[in-house]
Amino acid sequence: VAFYNVGRSLTTVFNVLLSYLLLKQTTSLYALLACGVIIGGFWLGVDQEGAEGTLSWTGIFFGVLASLCVSLNAIYTKKVLPVVDGSIWRLTFYNNVNACVLFFPLMMLLGEFHTLYHFDKLGNPSFWGMMTLGGVFGFAIGYVTGLQIKFTSPLTHNVSGTAKACAQTVLAVVYFEETKSFLWWTSNLMVLGGSFAYTWVKGLEMRKVQEDPNVKSSERNEAGV
Repeated sequence: VAFYNVGRSLTTVFNVLLSYLLLKQTTSLYALLACGVIIGGFWLGVDQEGAEGTLSWTGIFFGVLASLCVSLNAIYTKKVLPVVDGSIWRLTFYNNVNACVLFFPLMMLLGEFHTLYHFDKLGNPSFWGMMTLGGVFGFAIGYVTGLQIKFTSPLTHNVSGTAKACAQTVLAVVYFEETKSFLWWTSNLMVLGGSFAYTWVKGLEMRKVQEDPNVKSSERNEAGV
């Protein structure tokens, strides 16, 4: 759990790459340097997990894949909001309907129906109560995520997610009473610091574009506005 922050720390890096590929937005040198710090923190974290004997390449693979999916989700959410007239309620509804449809072939492919058939708590009210509560919270998280992306940007959502992951890392270390090395904590600080440095640089660039009406259109694209 403590490695989660580093394992999926490449969200901001993927945000830069996908913004260029999908939205044709370029990135300044200083922003790229901040991304370099994040990548450095990622590799240092991987190295320290290996030194402690707790490294999982499967975990790293799915962590990087999670970073890619989170970044794609944020970018596409921002991109398709005009299609639903900026309504987060409609977007959340469509996402949940699509998820229900997509779950059926996945459940068949992975043998989940067989597991469900032999599950002994299908008639347990406590089970359905917790499932309903989990569904309510899941819906609320999806709605608030869409709201944050709508009124800020995919980048802001990704950075706040990184800060949340950092808090989760600290809580996991305390809860499981783990002892981590100085370099391990340094990797986490590099990821967090690089993410905030990227946000700070992009904020300055966007402010400059907004304050100077004579800025060229190419520079506006580079700032991501």
